Amino acid sequence: MTHSDAATWIADAPSLQRWLDACAEAAVLGLDTEFMRRDTFYARLALVQLAAGGRSALLDPLAFDAGPALRAYLDSAAVTCVMHSPGEDIEVLAPLLPRGPARLFDTQLAAAYAGLGVGLSYQKLVAELTGVALPKDETRSDWLQRPLTAAQCVYAAQDVAYLAPMHAELSARLATRGVDAWFTEDCARLLARIGDEDDPQPQRAVRSAADWPRDRVALLRCLLLWRERTARSLDTPRGWLLDDAKAAQLVLDPPATLDALHARTRGQRALRGAVRADLLEQLRRPLTADEVAATAAVPAALDNAGKRTLAAMKAAVDALALEIDLPASLLASRRPLESYLETRQWPARLQGWRRALLEPRLAPLLPD
Repeated sequence: MTHSDAATWIADAPSLQRWLDACAEAAVLGLDTEFMRRDTFYARLALVQLAAGGRSALLDPLAFDAGPALRAYLDSAAVTCVMHSPGEDIEVLAPLLPRGPARLFDTQLAAAYAGLGVGLSYQKLVAELTGVALPKDETRSDWLQRPLTAAQCVYAAQDVAYLAPMHAELSARLATRGVDAWFTEDCARLLARIGDEDDPQPQRAVRSAADWPRDRVALLRCLLLWRERTARSLDTPRGWLLDDAKAAQLVLDPPATLDALHARTRGQRALRGAVRADLLEQLRRPLTADEVAATAAVPAALDNAGKRTLAAMKAAVDALALEIDLPASLLASRRPLESYLETRQWPARLQGWRRALLEPRLAPLLPD
């Protein structure tokens, strides 16, 4: 197997354990992944990159089950797992790390708290903090191929090589700015979302259905939930089964026969045979009273008064952001503000330190 001179290639459990044992004194473990998501629902983990104590490794998850050793190592509260923008990585690592690491440090989030900018890429942050210009040549290469090329291995190793030094620099900046507790809370919240259930009310995102009859909205919900279950079971992208536009059209005017359904869903490459028949059954079966009652209304577009209130909320967020010297987008994005305006319920995304700062300013802006 080809591997870079700077990183150890690991393709079996004993080798991984030896590498981790050699890093036992390290308090920080840099971690990254390479994965592929081309024609499946679930991303396929192709490579795990590790760096600790000045050593790095490229772990082949296609060769063996690395979960037990990684879980044992990262379950320790003494080890901080440093990752850059880890949302997708944590998702794809779920088979190996169902609960994620015990302690997470997101360098992209830390950069925002440190005043370096929101959404910085790994390459830009490395350049900002170390002056090193990293290549991007292998970003879209095939990470499932074996053997990997020497260029791929070098690129992959570089993706974790700078995580530990950036952790040290960013930690110092967060402490100086006095925002380290807020940052730690956000990292913990990111981990807490692992394994969150799917949205039980997916129809709320189809704003065109806001003025539909209640039973049509309920049918749309059932159809979108069916799509989610089926996409997962077939491991196929949702859009290959049924896109939102076609789902809405079928709900408003359900076809009477399989032939009619086939004619109206051409181009949906995963909608074939028994799956198409199942879809027709979903469209034509009578809804129960419980299904209708359990369906939340689709929010209507904001009227002029609502738009003014939302603008006032965004202005309040901007003013607070200036006061505490943090990006406004780090405090609250548009979606949770809209949710608060629509439901009058404090959004889950704005719990913790955000609620303590924001609710006293936003609550008085709600219309009576």
